Amino acid sequence: MKNLKYWIWFSRLENLSPKKQLDLLKKFGEPKELYNKSKEELMELEIKEAEVDKILKPEYRNNLGKYIEYMKENNIQTITIKDKYYPEKLKQIYDPPVVLFLKGSKEILNEKSIAIVGCRLCTNYGKEVSINIAYNLALNNINVISGLARGIDTYSHIGTLKANGKTIGVLGCGLDRIYPEENKKLSEEIILKGGAIISEYVIGTKPLAKNFPRRNRIISGMSDGVVVVEARQKSGTLITVDFAQEQGKEIYVVPGNITSQNSYGTNELIKQGAKLVTSTADILEDLL
Repeated sequence: MKNLKYWIWFSRLENLSPKKQLDLLKKFGEPKELYNKSKEELMELEIKEAEVDKILKPEYRNNLGKYIEYMKENNIQTITIKDKYYPEKLKQIYDPPVVLFLKGSKEILNEKSIAIVGCRLCTNYGKEVSINIAYNLALNNINVISGLARGIDTYSHIGTLKANGKTIGVLGCGLDRIYPEENKKLSEEIILKGGAIISEYVIGTKPLAKNFPRRNRIISGMSDGVVVVEARQKSGTLITVDFAQEQGKEIYVVPGNITSQNSYGTNELIKQGAKLVTSTADILEDLL
């Protein structure tokens, strides 16, 4: 891709929020234009000095050739917000990532899709339900998006693959490391069967706790709706729901056992007006 090194550099500016990166991109058009500015030129453009210092930080400009070489060797593609393959639904959110890194099929990013999220420490009930819903969505040519995490995420991907469907895993780290590690084989199967794994984080980014809430806005942002299967009172799942509500997405919730901690969040969402789901048909009626 033309000017790839500048996009990689731009994606490494981790101290700038996605919204600030988007604002800079709107102002300059291409990262190359920003890259070549001096401190004096940037200051004249009313960019705060602290942000100018971040933009000019030498460590972000080091080894860009090695990044490109690694990505080519490992079939990691770069999709910018200007690319035709960039998810249109994701463009509509408040702070879309300016760059997505991808392994697998970029052609599926704009197809109809549903996100499935829930507890990492899920029950057998949660496991069965997430597999079943994902399986039946896939049979109806609906792609499934989730976070490749333990628990509900994992079983949602598995259910989709059982139906030979397409699923997208959104990571909170670089694509050179799969987290959790036990899902490496699953990620390979996702790609092999025509799906994709994506991340806004450049290779080398560790799976830090702070990355995952930010990752969740992509899961909901790319989807046509979000299905919640098991959620505790305070959980990352509910962060995804918050993003989805801000983005105007439909929230579908599977009811749970009222004596289970894993059902507190889901049952509360139903009380607050989320759509109760007892079968995949409840979701499909809004999509087909």
